[in-house]
Amino acid sequence: MDRRTLLALLPVVALAPALLSLPIEEAFAQGVDPNAILNDPEVPVSGNPKGDLTIVAFLDYNCPFCKKAEPDLTRLVKADGRIRLVHKDWPILGDASVYGAQLALAAKYQGRYDEVHRALMAIPGRKIPKERMLEAVAASGVDVARLEEDRKAHQGEIAALLQRNLDQADALGLQGTPVFLIGQLKVAAALDYDGFRQAVAQARARGRS
Repeated sequence: MDRRTLLALLPVVALAPALLSLPIEEAFAQGVDPNAILNDPEVPVSGNPKGDLTIVAFLDYNCPFCKKAEPDLTRLVKADGRIRLVHKDWPILGDASVYGAQLALAAKYQGRYDEVHRALMAIPGRKIPKERMLEAVAASGVDVARLEEDRKAHQGEIAALLQRNLDQADALGLQGTPVFLIGQLKVAAALDYDGFRQAVAQARARGRS
C-alpha cells in the first residue's frame, strides 16, 4: 500500500480536532537545515512577513484534506495577525497536481499567487483535471495569457523550486499532505480552527521556554 492509498484510508486523523490525538513531532530533525526551509527566497509567503511565528504548509492541490484545512488556516492567520505563512507547493498526487503548482507559482510573477492558490484550493474533491484547474484560475481574475507566458518562461526556476520542496519534504520524513510546521512543531494532519489556534499557542509557549 503506497502512502497516497494510506492517506485516503485515514479520514479520522485528517479531521481530528484535538491536538492530543494528532501526530505531533519536532519539526526539524538533526541534519535538516531550518533556514533553507523557512527562508527560501523563491517560496511564496503570506500573512505577516515579520510575524513572531512561522507556519510552513506542505500542500497539494488535489488533496481533499488540504482543502478541508485551508479556510481555517487562512482564518487563523488573518485573526492572529502575527503569523508568517510559508507556502510549500508539494505536488505528489499526479501530473495535474504538478500543473496546479506550476500555475500557482507562475502567478507569483504577476503578484497573484494568493489569488490562484485560493482558487485552486476552493475546487472541491480530488483528482481535479488540468482543465478544471485552469478554469478556476481564470475565474480568479488573473491574467491567464501572462500566466502561461510566465509558466513557460520560468519553467526552469519553477521546476527547481518544486524539486527543493520535494527534497525538503524527504529530509523531514514527510509521508503525505497536508503537513504543517508550526514553529518547532510538525503536525502531519489537517487541523480545524481550534486545532490551529492551540498548535500556535503551544508553539509560542515552547519558543519562550
